[in-house]
Amino acid sequence: MPGPLAIVLPLVLAGVLIASAFAKLRTPDDLAGWTEMGVPRPLRRPWLLAVHPWAELALGLALAVLGGVLGLLAAFVAVALMGAYLWMVVAVHRRALGTSCACFGARTPVTGVTIARNAWLLLLAVITTTVVWTTPLVGGAVAAAADGSGWLWLVGAAVAAATVALILWPVAASPVVEAPAHPLTVGEDGEDEYVRLRTPAVPVTLADGTTMNLRRLAAKRPMLLMAVSETCGGCEPVIERVPEWRTLLPEVDIRLLIARPPGDSTLTETSEPQSLHDPHGYVSGSIEDWPTPTAVLLGIDGLLAGGPEIGYLKIADFVADIRATLDEQLAAVAQVAE
Repeated sequence: MPGPLAIVLPLVLAGVLIASAFAKLRTPDDLAGWTEMGVPRPLRRPWLLAVHPWAELALGLALAVLGGVLGLLAAFVAVALMGAYLWMVVAVHRRALGTSCACFGARTPVTGVTIARNAWLLLLAVITTTVVWTTPLVGGAVAAAADGSGWLWLVGAAVAAATVALILWPVAASPVVEAPAHPLTVGEDGEDEYVRLRTPAVPVTLADGTTMNLRRLAAKRPMLLMAVSETCGGCEPVIERVPEWRTLLPEVDIRLLIARPPGDSTLTETSEPQSLHDPHGYVSGSIEDWPTPTAVLLGIDGLLAGGPEIGYLKIADFVADIRATLDEQLAAVAQVAE
């Protein structure tokens, strides 16, 4: 007769996958979210995005009603899936605080709790591979559970409770996630106001090897810095949209800010506006220790005009806000001229 773990673990894991599948069907993710989470480019396909929750549902049912060799194969697939989920949340948590994932439908911040939850699910999947083969080939854990004793259900309840606690942990209460991405102060009307810090007067290297003072360079034209990296999966959509954003914001110099020297980076741009290179981290070290991708707007008056904004989705909204602000200013000038 199958042991208690052979019955409990497949059912708990199946319940998690089925719940996740229905949550994703109710609140679908998009390709931008997959990109921000670091899903490899070959897998970022609309049809895979649509199939993903159905595949989770099928895997959950397989774990519940299949045993023997078929159950073992399903468990191996679950290990691969949970391992991939864990790898992605660890990578994105190291890269960018405040990044969110649609792991269970609605997007929630990726925190240490997210990592603990995914590690726990991976552990359950690994242990499942060692026991699921003992359940009936047809019927699996569900069939074996029909003969389970009372103490078996106590074990199942404990495992299920731990899993549910990690899934439903109130991540929104994390002080790290709620910390503002840029300096704020409370104005006279009680609303948050942006504090305009000075643009750091630090040396940066242009793509042609010229060393410039960042504050003096920004005094010529407003500058939107895009801090990106060659090894950052979440930077790909930002880099791809830079030409589009340059067309959208002709009044602003949009420059890539790269940690590597010009000769060592595949992102080096020698045409104007040239990329800026900061191998010693002077820029981020003088403003805020940010991950990539990050955007910050420098004004011609020597002060920061916006940001830092971290992550592709926030950067895209930031660019749209800049365009809207410029349009309002142009409309006001036109009205005065009339």
